[in-house]
This record gives sequence, C-alpha cells and structure tokens, in this order.
Amino acid sequence: MDVTASFARVAGTRFFVRARRTLARLCDVALPGQCALCGNLSQSVVCRGCDESYWNEPRSRCRTCALPMPAFRREDDASARHCAACLDEPPWFNATLALADYRAPLDTLALDLKFRARLGTGNAFARHLQSRFEDSDLPMPDVIAPVPLSRKRLISRGYNQAWAIARPLAKRLGVKSDPMLARRTIHTAPQSKLDLDTRRRNLGNAFEVQKDVRGLHIGIIDDVMTSGATLDALARTLKQSGARRVTNFVALRTPKD
Repeated sequence: MDVTASFARVAGTRFFVRARRTLARLCDVALPGQCALCGNLSQSVVCRGCDESYWNEPRSRCRTCALPMPAFRREDDASARHCAACLDEPPWFNATLALADYRAPLDTLALDLKFRARLGTGNAFARHLQSRFEDSDLPMPDVIAPVPLSRKRLISRGYNQAWAIARPLAKRLGVKSDPMLARRTIHTAPQSKLDLDTRRRNLGNAFEVQKDVRGLHIGIIDDVMTSGATLDALARTLKQSGARRVTNFVALRTPKD
C-alpha cells in the first residue's frame, strides 16, 4: 500500500505540474503582457517591432573581445578582425559573440533579467545568440556553462542570470550545458564599480574548475561583458585545467568609454 500511495502522489504531482504549465501557456496567449522596451502589448518579452529594430547592428566587432571596430577596416585582413588591445595582449579566451552594445533601451533587458527576475528575457537572449552564432564561422562548443556566482550572491539573488541564458541556448544548439562546470571560490565586489587593474587583481583566484575539461571547447555565457576581466579570469582557469578553446557568448557588450 505504501508503494501504491507513493506512486499515486508522484503521478498526481506530475499531473498538476503539467496542468500549471498548460495554464501558464494559455494565459500567455489570452493575457499578453507588455513589451519590456516600448511598453506595447506583447505575448513575448520583446514585441515583434522592437525585436526587429534593435538587434540588427551593422557595426563590426573585434572577434576576440567583441568591442566595436571601425567600419572602414578590411575584412580580408586578418589583423583587422581584432582590436589593438587583443593583438598586443591576447586574452585567455579565443572569441566573443555579442548581440549589441549595452545601451538604452537594451540595457533594460539586462537589468530586468539580473535584478527583477524576468527570466523570460534569458530565452529572448538565447534565441538571438543562437541566430548570431549560426551566422558566424565559430566552431560549436562541446559544453556550455554560465559564469558562476559566488554562493553569497546566489543566495541573495536566488538565481544565476547567466544560467537563464545558458540553459535555453544549449538546448537550441543541441549541446550539453553544465551549471556546475566551474564555481566561484570568493565573493567579490560588483566588477562594474572597479577599474580594470583592480578587477584583474580582484579576480586573480576567483574560479575553480569542478569537472574534467581537458581537450574541450567551452562556451561561457554571461549577460553583460564590461571590461572582460571576469571572462578572462574564468577562461584562464579553464585553459590551465586543460580546456582547448573558450568562446564567450554575451548578450550585451559595454563599449569602450
């Protein structure tokens, strides 16, 4: 009887979980919300008009760090595909794919995801990152992982905004995802409040690899890339643990001041 009762409870729980998901989908159709950018009615985080307007950036970017590049540079010149800083002092990561600059109104999406738990934004970012990746010549990663948060920040926030992008992106690309691939060993101050040298010192030993990454191409996901110090520190840790290649997938990139 105990086994039968347990099975019934599990079956009942699964039924109600499916019912809630179905109800949520019906509500999305019947009761559309507001576009996060323009405020018009929309059945998705961003309405179709804004979706078509804000992601089609004509500007070229450094293939290594994704900073905007002068439009007049020749694409057939290999050195012209990378900014001067990456040519002079290459970072540990190999490439960065970014959707757009961190600027109004797109910064609203990152803030909604990071501080207001609007997790559907992660799916929107993932959809566009998939499209941008498929239009690029970048190789497919073996596994996708988010930039990890410190335990203190994860408890405080309740979720990792990078994982909200990484999980749906991995599903779209058909590759494995692993939120536990690396962990953050120390709690650091928000990097946006620090200068570049301080950020690098702050992140010297901030990460630890928890899985076997030898010979693997790792795709690292983050919502916003500012100086690149966090991603560089994580890539260094991965490379020193045997990773073959590290590619960053970031939603928004802060342009150089």
